[in-house]
Amino acid sequence: MFDKILIANRGEIACRVIKTAKKMGIETVAIYSDADRHALHVQMADEAVHIGPPPANQSYIVIDKVMDAIRQTGAQAVHPGYGFLSENAKFADALAQEGIAFVGPPKGAIEAMGDKITSKKIAKDAGVNTVPGYMGLIEDADEAVKISREIGYPVMIKASAGGGGKGMRIAWTDQEAREGFQSSKNEAASSFGDDRIFIEKFVTQPRHIEIQVLCDAHGNGLWLNERECSIQRRNQKVIEEAPSPFLDAATRKAMGEQAVALAKAVGYTSAGTVEFIVDGDRNFYFLEMNTRLQVEHPVTELITGIDLVEQMIRVANGEKLTLTQDDVKINGWAIESRLYAEDPYRNFLPSIGRLSRYRPPAEIVTETDIVRNDTGVYEGGEISMYYDPMIAKLCTWGRDRASAIENMRNALDAFEVEGIGHNLPFLSAVMDHPRFVSGDVTTAFIAEEYPEGFAGADLPQEVLERVAAASAAMYRVAEIRRARVSGRMDNHERVVANEWVVQIGGQDFPLTIDADKQGSTVTLGARVMRCTSVWRPGDTLAVIDMEEAGEQSTLTLKVGKVPGGFRIRSRGADLKVYVRSPRAAELSKHMIEKLPPDTSKLLLCPMPGLIVKVDVEEGQEVQEGQALCTVEAMKMENILRAERKGIVTKINAGPGDSLAVDDVIMEFE
Repeated sequence: MFDKILIANRGEIACRVIKTAKKMGIETVAIYSDADRHALHVQMADEAVHIGPPPANQSYIVIDKVMDAIRQTGAQAVHPGYGFLSENAKFADALAQEGIAFVGPPKGAIEAMGDKITSKKIAKDAGVNTVPGYMGLIEDADEAVKISREIGYPVMIKASAGGGGKGMRIAWTDQEAREGFQSSKNEAASSFGDDRIFIEKFVTQPRHIEIQVLCDAHGNGLWLNERECSIQRRNQKVIEEAPSPFLDAATRKAMGEQAVALAKAVGYTSAGTVEFIVDGDRNFYFLEMNTRLQVEHPVTELITGIDLVEQMIRVANGEKLTLTQDDVKINGWAIESRLYAEDPYRNFLPSIGRLSRYRPPAEIVTETDIVRNDTGVYEGGEISMYYDPMIAKLCTWGRDRASAIENMRNALDAFEVEGIGHNLPFLSAVMDHPRFVSGDVTTAFIAEEYPEGFAGADLPQEVLERVAAASAAMYRVAEIRRARVSGRMDNHERVVANEWVVQIGGQDFPLTIDADKQGSTVTLGARVMRCTSVWRPGDTLAVIDMEEAGEQSTLTLKVGKVPGGFRIRSRGADLKVYVRSPRAAELSKHMIEKLPPDTSKLLLCPMPGLIVKVDVEEGQEVQEGQALCTVEAMKMENILRAERKGIVTKINAGPGDSLAVDDVIMEFE
C-alpha cells in the first residue's frame, strides 16, 4: 500500500480524502493557493505545499506546479477529488510518465468519456440508450441556431469538456440558442480550457438518475445502485438521495448493467458515475460519464456501507475488488443537501465573506440514524470568490425515506451559518415541500415551484402558534434577566407580566404564560403548550421541548435579537417576532413602516464579481429583457437584463472592473 498520497484539490473533498487516507494509515499532502493558506484541508494534512495565486488557472490546475509538489514531498499517488484536474488526461499522463499512481481511471478512459461527443458514440456502440442530438463540432452561433431548429426546441447546449453545470444552457428560442452558445463557449474556455460545444434534445420533465460504478484493473466491474439528483438549479445539483424513489428493481438492474457495460467498453478502473435522464415512463437515456468521484458519493456510501475513496485507493494500488455484485445491497435511505454560499433571497447569487459563525449539527452514527457533514471550512474562515460556492455537504441516513427526510429537517434546523448568504433556508423549505416528500420531482422542480425565486417558506398556522409560544417563553426568560440586572426584581418574578401579544407577519397571537423553575406553560386560545428549554439570552440556537395534549415534540429555532423581540429562523422561514404587552401591541398598529429606497432606475451588481462585457451604451434605449452586461462570479457567467423599457443615462463600470454587491453598474432615465 502507498505510504503517502497527495490530494490535488481543496475544500471539503480534500478533507474527505484525507479522512480515509488517515484511516488507512497513509500520510497525506495538501496543496494550496494564497487564498487557501489557512484552509481546513491544509490544517488536516500531514504536509502542505504552496502552489500559487488564488485563481485556479494559476494554481490548482497548473500541472507543472502540482508535479513539483509531488516531487518535493515524495508522494507515491495522487487523488484528484473532483473538478480541477480530476478528469484531465494530460495530468494522468504526466503522473504515469513519472511512475506516480493516479487514484482514478486510465488516460484512455478519461479521454473517451471526458469528451461528451465521443462518449455518446461509444455509449451507443456499447448498447447504452442515448439522447437524440448533434454530436459534431459547432463553429459559431449561426450554426448553433440552425442545428437547434433541426433538432427542435428546447435544446441543451453543452460544453464538450464540461461538468458541474458549467458551460450548459437550455435554449427555447433562436435568441436563447445564440446567447447560450456564446456563454457556454466562454465558460467552457474559462473553466476547462476547451471551448468545443455540442447540442442535444432537452427532455422535458426528466428525472436525473445516476449509477455508481466501481471497476478494478483485473476485469471486475460492479454497479453500486443509483442516486436521484433531480433537485437542480442551473444544472447544478442541490439535493441528492439514494436510492431513487422512482426506480423499480427492473429499471435499476437495466441501468446498472448498461453502466458497467460502458465502463468495460473503455477499460475503466476506479470509481465512476454514469448519468442518465429518465422520463415518466422510466425510459432512460445516457447523459454522460463522470470519470471521477462524484460530489454526492456519500449517499451511496451510506446505503451500501462501502467507502468509495478507500476502494479507489486500493484499485490504484493494483488490488482486486473483494466485493461481488451480490454483496451490494440497499440498506435504508440517504439524503445529501449541498450547502452553498449562495443567497436564495437574491436569486441564489454567489456570496463571499467571512464565516462569522459556522456551527454544523453534531455528527452521529446509530443503528437508526446517521448525520454526516463533509466540509472544508471553519468558523472565522473566508469564502473566496475564486472557487466553487459549495462549502459543505450535509448527509443524513434513516431506515426509510421518511426517516432520512426527518433527520435532514432536524439537522438543517440545527445548522448555524452567519456572515455570508447561504441556501440553508431553501434546503429546509424543500424538505417540507409536499412534492419532494412524495418523491414527485423532476429537474424542473425549482423552476416550477419557485418561478419568482425563493422568498422564504410560509409556516403552517399550527407551527406559527408553536413559534409564538416558544418566543413568549424565551422573552419571559430575557425579561427576568433584564429585571434582575436593572434591580427591578428582588427574587420576585411577579414583576414580569404573564399576558403578552406575540406579533408575527401581521398576525397577533394573544397568550398567557405561567412559569415555574422547570419551564413555562403557554395558553394560546384553545391550545396549552408546555415549553422547556435550557436557552438563555444571547444563545443563537434554541432547542425547545414542547408538550401538548400529552404529545411530545422538539422545536429548534435559530434566534437573533431585534428590538422588542427576536429574529426567528426555522424550516425555511425568516421571521421577525415581536413580544409586546397588549397595550403596546395595539399601539404598534399605528406605527409607520419604513420603506426601502427606490432603486428601480439603477442596475445594481447582484453579486461580488467581474464585469466581463457591457452590451449597451450611454443614451441607448433598451427594451425589457434586453442583455445589459455580463458578470462573472465563482466561475459562472451571469447575464443581467433590463427589467423594463428605458434609456441608459450613465455607465459606471466596464469590462475588467471588480464589483461588490449592490455597486451601481448603470443608471436609467
